[in-house]
Amino acid sequence: MPVKSDRWIKEMARKHKMISPFSAKQIKKGVSYGLSSYGYDIRVADEFKIFTNTNSAIIDPKNFSTKSFIDIKAKSILVPPNSFALARTVEYFKIPRDVITICLGKSTYARCGIIVNVTPFEPEWEGYATLEISNTTPLPAKIYANEGIAQILFLGADEVCQTSYKDKKGKYQGQTNITLPKTI
Repeated sequence: MPVKSDRWIKEMARKHKMISPFSAKQIKKGVSYGLSSYGYDIRVADEFKIFTNTNSAIIDPKNFSTKSFIDIKAKSILVPPNSFALARTVEYFKIPRDVITICLGKSTYARCGIIVNVTPFEPEWEGYATLEISNTTPLPAKIYANEGIAQILFLGADEVCQTSYKDKKGKYQGQTNITLPKTI
């Protein structure tokens, strides 16, 4: 599976609205975002769910309690020490049937002990991506909305997959906000 180039990403964004909104160049304001040589640096929106132990909730993916976090809409947030936040991308994605993505955190945040995790965007997945942001340090960590947070790499397959995420009617298809864990 070859990694797709900036020319391919730009063409797919223009022709198929694979990334919207799309920045055809790297924007170096704050933590950079936009098109890079072999990927796309995504931004974090201004909506966050910050985990808290105030209500003594238990994290259970089969029975997730909304008491385990607080909702914040802001230009920046502080993720508490050794804690976690959920957010979503500014960009909406429509992944082609012959592509899968890998997401890696940006080095600016990684060097501060911030780990960004996003599961792969499967073939024909569509939506705003939910971002998992971990603060691995013993200090509060500041995250800036509408700036870069991670990079998406696009991997092209030699042939089209037999069953896409859309075909499976995936439970996270078409998400429009921060999406909590679901079980079917």
